[in-house]
Amino acid sequence: MSLIPYALTRPFLFGLDAEAAHELTMDMLSRGQRTPLQWAWCNETVDDPVQLAGLTFPNRVGMAAGLDKNARCIDALGAMGFGFVEVGTVTPKAQPGNPKPRMFRLPEARALINRLGFNNEGLDAFLHNVQQARFRTQARRHPLLLGLNIGKNATTPIENATSDYLACLEGVYPHADYVTVNISSPNTQNLRALQSDAALDALLSAIAERREVLATRHAKRVPVFVKIAPDLDEAQVAVIAATLKRHGMDGVIATNTTIGRSAVQGLRHADETGGLSGAPVLEASNQVIRQLRAVLGSQFPIIGVGGVMSAEDAVSKIRAGADVVQIYTGLIYEGPALVVKAARAIKSMPR
Repeated sequence: MSLIPYALTRPFLFGLDAEAAHELTMDMLSRGQRTPLQWAWCNETVDDPVQLAGLTFPNRVGMAAGLDKNARCIDALGAMGFGFVEVGTVTPKAQPGNPKPRMFRLPEARALINRLGFNNEGLDAFLHNVQQARFRTQARRHPLLLGLNIGKNATTPIENATSDYLACLEGVYPHADYVTVNISSPNTQNLRALQSDAALDALLSAIAERREVLATRHAKRVPVFVKIAPDLDEAQVAVIAATLKRHGMDGVIATNTTIGRSAVQGLRHADETGGLSGAPVLEASNQVIRQLRAVLGSQFPIIGVGGVMSAEDAVSKIRAGADVVQIYTGLIYEGPALVVKAARAIKSMPR
């Protein structure tokens, strides 16, 4: 287990601006990974393998995309006990994201609001960092899996979005255990329009066609998942599910952050623009998972993410129909111990 209890460091981090605390933490993780400093946060990896989309996930708890946008801390995050780590979102070209301030804590609700806007150093820097990671050289019964999350540049017109996704897919394909197509961030203008029927159909058709070319070129078939929003009605979920199956997508990640504010009305920062994550998203996310499972059937892979702040929350996602879960805001509020607690709780569920 980690040598430094998170309860000792959280007050210091929460005394800083939210984005400043984030950058400080990522810098520490980047510098400390693969050194003895890693013992400050490392955990055991719960052995609870599951087969999903042709992959063996070492356990059912993963790191969600968005924390490590530039793939700087893959080994550090893997040391926390995650079975899989997803990094990004990466865009073809570097971009600064939205103006600061753009990240806000709502501690009374155990939540965050962010409007970062896919701030990242671009595809070339991202791939350089991915190739520096050493997790694949570690002697583990079931190796850590790596997901690479792709998006479009803010300056790319929405009608040209497909070209950005294809450029990223080409770049990340040789290095990914799975690729996530992010069409659900609320912080890039019009991005969520790609979830609509015709736009999603066109995008996934192009991705499926290019994936076949890449599978032949690299002699391996990398699963492709699509990440969707929680702010969808049942009819929209059904259309998305049918489109995923029609184009041979390998799974769905449900869900991204919400633009809803009903659960945090009256709290400081509640009216800030951006995506709300954390405890208030749990039920909305679980509802989308239930709807997806109902229309996709029992075998289609679902990664559940949104509002996992405790081991019980993680279990609720599995009960809703997810195969595995991801954590982001819960890590910020609860620290690395949550990873092991959640993995143990899911492992102990009746099968």
